[in-house]
Amino acid sequence: MADMGDMDAFTSRLDPDMCVVTAAAGGERAGCLVGFASQCSLRPVRFVVWLSEVNRTYRVARSAQFLAVHLLAREQVELAEIFGGRTGDDGVDKFRDVRWRKGHGGAVVLQDTEAWFVGRVVGQAGGGDHIGFVLDPVEWGALEGPGGPLLRLSDARDIEPGHPVG
Repeated sequence: MADMGDMDAFTSRLDPDMCVVTAAAGGERAGCLVGFASQCSLRPVRFVVWLSEVNRTYRVARSAQFLAVHLLAREQVELAEIFGGRTGDDGVDKFRDVRWRKGHGGAVVLQDTEAWFVGRVVGQAGGGDHIGFVLDPVEWGALEGPGGPLLRLSDARDIEPGHPVG
C-alpha cells in the first residue's frame, strides 16, 4: 500500500468548489459544507454529493427523499463556517441565523446562495469514509445576474471541521 503522502502530490493540487448540502427528515434539519460533489451523468442529469459517515447531515440524509445543494459566493465564508465549522450534534441550530425556505419535498433551501438545486435521492454509493448520494434534480434556482467567483476549498481551508475528520 502506498504512503498517503504520495497521493497528496495529486490531491493537494485540487481546489474544488465547495457547497452546502442540507437535509430534512423525521422532523430534523441538518446541513454541512461539502467539498466532494460533482455532476455524474449527462442524460439523465445526475449529481452526486459525498457525505462523511461521522457527520450528522449524513445521518439525517439517510432518511431524506430530497437533498438541497447550494453553491456559495467566494465572499460567503461566514455562511460556510456555519455549515462547516459548527456541529448540530450539540444542539446548535445552523439554520437560526440564515434565511431559508421549504423547497420541493420539504427540502431546506438556503435563500442567499449563488445557485442551488433540490434533488431526489435516487441512489447511494460507498466510497470509503464518505457515502455518495446520487441526486435527480427536481427544482433549482440562482441569484439574479452573472454571479461571481464561487467559494473554493482554498477559501475555506481555515474553517475548523465541526466533526471529527477521521
